[in-house]
Amino acid sequence: MKRLSHRDPVLVQAVIAGALSFAHLHDIAQAAGQDGWKGWAYPISVDLLLVAAWRRLRSGHGARLGWVWFLIALVASLGANVATAGFLDLAHPPAWLRMLVAGWPAAAFLGGTLLAHTPGPSATEPAPEPAPALLEPLAPEPEPAPVDPEPQQAIDPPESGQRDRQESDSAPQPVQAAPAAAPAALIAHARKVADVYKATTGQPIDTDTLRARLGVPAPMAEAIATQLT
Repeated sequence: MKRLSHRDPVLVQAVIAGALSFAHLHDIAQAAGQDGWKGWAYPISVDLLLVAAWRRLRSGHGARLGWVWFLIALVASLGANVATAGFLDLAHPPAWLRMLVAGWPAAAFLGGTLLAHTPGPSATEPAPEPAPALLEPLAPEPEPAPVDPEPQQAIDPPESGQRDRQESDSAPQPVQAAPAAAPAALIAHARKVADVYKATTGQPIDTDTLRARLGVPAPMAEAIATQLT
């Protein structure tokens, strides 16, 4: 009840201002030759366009479009209020006033259509783009070389044992697999995916998420992650 008591003066003021503006718009339309129900339709059209533009501004989408039609409806309403204060001879209205009143329905229809049917930006997260075709083939990982068994040292003579040790020292060691080189197109796509992920979540993308988004093996994802940092 206390909240309603505070709003009562505001509602009364809004009703009085709306009624006066409605009457002024009706007088202007009637003076411009719009008799009967047409004279009452003009103030309704102006007020509805003003409300539609205000709702578009409150939604946060298409603020520029909302401001354009809000100012047009406000100028129409304010102009009618000022014109009825004695600045114009309503008994003999000028030709430009008749032209504005006659062209208002088309302008109001255009503004209402644009405000009602202009789509806003989607709030859903953008879907990840598909990975482009690899321009360069991935280098296969080399297989490790076989290792000879350890030489016997129990019954071999000293010369034989020394020779076997020399042969074992000269035996080829297993070659470690080098990380596969990532193509430039894949790195560029990974950078775009990482930027979209950071803009959406506010955190840099991790290796597991990058591997899942690109569909590449774990060594390749780690190599790409090191180039993105």
